[in-house]
Amino acid sequence: MTSTFHERDEYVEQAYFFRAYRERLDENLPAQEILASVSQEILSTTRLPMALEFLNSELMLHGKITGGMSRLTHYFTPFQCFVLSKAELDRARFDMRTGLEILEKEADYLAGETVSPQGLFIYQFESISRNGLGYQEGLKAIAEDPMFDKGWADWIAKIRQSLGAIEFSEMLYARSEFRVKEVRKRTENPDYQPSYPVLFGVQEGRIAKANQGKDPLYMYAALQRHLGYPKVPRPKKARSKQIDPFIEQRFQQLETRLKILEAETTGKFDLSQFYVNPDNKQSPPPFPDEPGLPDPDSL
Repeated sequence: MTSTFHERDEYVEQAYFFRAYRERLDENLPAQEILASVSQEILSTTRLPMALEFLNSELMLHGKITGGMSRLTHYFTPFQCFVLSKAELDRARFDMRTGLEILEKEADYLAGETVSPQGLFIYQFESISRNGLGYQEGLKAIAEDPMFDKGWADWIAKIRQSLGAIEFSEMLYARSEFRVKEVRKRTENPDYQPSYPVLFGVQEGRIAKANQGKDPLYMYAALQRHLGYPKVPRPKKARSKQIDPFIEQRFQQLETRLKILEAETTGKFDLSQFYVNPDNKQSPPPFPDEPGLPDPDSL
């Protein structure tokens, strides 16, 4: 059984689940405890609490959340399973928190009033592109989303074959209403109709044509600015932490002390560096591990 398009309440609760899961992972809570607690917070009028209980049992048996999601194909979409499965790989560079945030933003978009197949496809495609999740598997998962009909699925299958040889912006422009209008104007045939489904509107086609030969990220940004398409979360870079000056000083003192011990062990320790210079009558520097010692001459 394939997944179906849910009512708005389901997507609102899904967005809350993915957000709560991500935030509580940051608090170092175990996944089983998170699933158990969140399932009590979700509205009982939705099907998500039952799904979370099943995920919790699968997690205890197999240690991965996507094992249960892939068995609930009537509830979770193949794209949701695909994103989290990439995050759960043993040597994955794709972070689980980023994957959960991607699914959270997707659910927020599906719960909104301006949802469209065009916006959902661009969001999912950009998520794969930005995070290097793999086009072949990713596009296959996208094509099985309940939002897309047969016309969309056939076009996505053609993208899988042509991506790399043809620019994505060109493929988008070719399936837009903007191209149809240009052909009608160029051929002076107002009755022209393409032999394939037109999937994108005038604005998407205009933006795609304007970005041919450019970085696709510019096209995604333009679609977000002009059409309100959702923005794909980006992985946050870890901030470099400054070492406390006192700790750094202690490290330097320990390093100096180790050098002295090593010199003493090898018989190369020279005490003359700590003697008073009779020429300038100045005190030698304090012993490295005991700053603040009084001047021997003052005793």
